[in-house]
Amino acid sequence: MSSTSTAPVTTATLEVPDGRLHYEVRGQGPLVALVAAPMDAGAFAPLADLLAADHTVLTTDPRGINRSLLHDPHQDSTPQLRADDVARLIAHLDAGPAAVLGSSGGAVTVLALAQAHPERAHTVIAHEPPLIGLLDDREDRFAREDAMIATYLAGDRLGAGRQFLANANIELPEPVVQGMFGGEPDPQAAADEHFQYVHMIRGTTRFQPDVAALREGPTRVVVGLGEESTGQVCDLTSRALAEALGTAPAMFPGGHIGFVEDPKRFAVRLREVLAEG
Repeated sequence: MSSTSTAPVTTATLEVPDGRLHYEVRGQGPLVALVAAPMDAGAFAPLADLLAADHTVLTTDPRGINRSLLHDPHQDSTPQLRADDVARLIAHLDAGPAAVLGSSGGAVTVLALAQAHPERAHTVIAHEPPLIGLLDDREDRFAREDAMIATYLAGDRLGAGRQFLANANIELPEPVVQGMFGGEPDPQAAADEHFQYVHMIRGTTRFQPDVAALREGPTRVVVGLGEESTGQVCDLTSRALAEALGTAPAMFPGGHIGFVEDPKRFAVRLREVLAEG
């Protein structure tokens, strides 16, 4: 059992054609998959524990992050490849179709899942997908994103972090910024951060969802949005996606990572949204 977990956890790996996926399973009941990118499975542990009371809960490290290893560590992680991974995991558990919650880059993953593997998910909740391509000023935002990655590759981790927050329209106190980006991360965190900047960000933010397929497909698609994310870039992208789908965003407590900030309130709201399906 994980030191941060209160529910028994089964930890395992699944071989895929180009690597090995780390995944964790808790509880019994209807399957719920919790998917992030670049966060690993640990970020969802408190929420997963709560849901495990009456669900089978799947969490996983996305490909190339932490314990999910690629044969070629220089391979890009696209939403389509990550969606294939989630589909394989659901099929491997033989417990689907699942309800799937994706957060941030994971929200883009679950949209790709609904498009390519609708038989694996009866519901996908895309919580704050950073789909910059849906915004009118996308070319300027993409240019700033490229500049941020260049800053990181030049060795200025703090500068890249400041650009990341500015691009996301997120304001944090200076001590928090220094704490997040000012020091030297441990080796695994550094490797995951490098993979995110070099191999994950561009493919995620530039993913173009097939809105018609999402609207007309068999999978219920819900756009989730944090109540405290007003004005942030993921507020703008989430509302743009919901408008394109002809729906209203489902509001969740907290901000971009509300499931970390207050997992109890987030779990209550997630159960409500799932019950509406």
